[in-house]
Amino acid sequence: MSRHPIIALWSHPRSMSTAFERIMRSRGDLACLHEPFMYDYYIHRSTKVMPHFEVQPEHPVSYDDIRSLILAKAETGPVFFKDMSYYVMPHMMADADFVRRITHSFLIRDPMASIVSYAKLDPGVSLDEIGLEAQWRHAEALTALTGQSPVVVQSEKVQNDPHGQMRAYWQAVGLDDKPQALTFADEVPEDWQQVSGWHKDVMKSKSILPWTDADIAKTQRQFAELVKREPRFEGYHTHHAPFHARLAALAL
Repeated sequence: MSRHPIIALWSHPRSMSTAFERIMRSRGDLACLHEPFMYDYYIHRSTKVMPHFEVQPEHPVSYDDIRSLILAKAETGPVFFKDMSYYVMPHMMADADFVRRITHSFLIRDPMASIVSYAKLDPGVSLDEIGLEAQWRHAEALTALTGQSPVVVQSEKVQNDPHGQMRAYWQAVGLDDKPQALTFADEVPEDWQQVSGWHKDVMKSKSILPWTDADIAKTQRQFAELVKREPRFEGYHTHHAPFHARLAALAL
């Protein structure tokens, strides 16, 4: 039985994870999956109705069947998938064999920026869906199980030093450096069509764009305007910011 690597990027929504996934797809040496456990969270367990999600009827929906899909792909070659920690926590940690089979990594972004971005697409976003607490609980549980801290990447650092950060990430997860992957081809991955409403910008982009001081100032203004309209988002930020800080302390 072949045991090719399985690399997971555990993210939170609007963390630049789809752009990161596009880099990984551009390498050309990985079978890539886009949020396979989304089907367990939103469809199988019906936790919430996700807007802008066109369900693919052939996609497995239960945790066990999605797990089997990933393992089957790893029979023929290395696999990369990105997903959200809140889709799989805490029940994934009861599946120690599968957890140990995966090389785990995490992507984080300033929660002020991710909340602003998420609220534009889904004003009804829940506290859990902001996702950073689940990421920290996930990373903490993995460390307890394996005795090793997982790889953590900050999206802002990737934006401002794409090759340096990706080279460090690839080395950390056991992959060769492929700087050519930082420029994207025209074709858009077929499995992005099911959630195309969430990824219009990255579907049109050809590379990673920098995160500038102007972007930071714009985000702060937009967050202040959002909180003025919807005060609960201030509480969302207050809740998740400490978990972001703990993960950032582990970042490459």
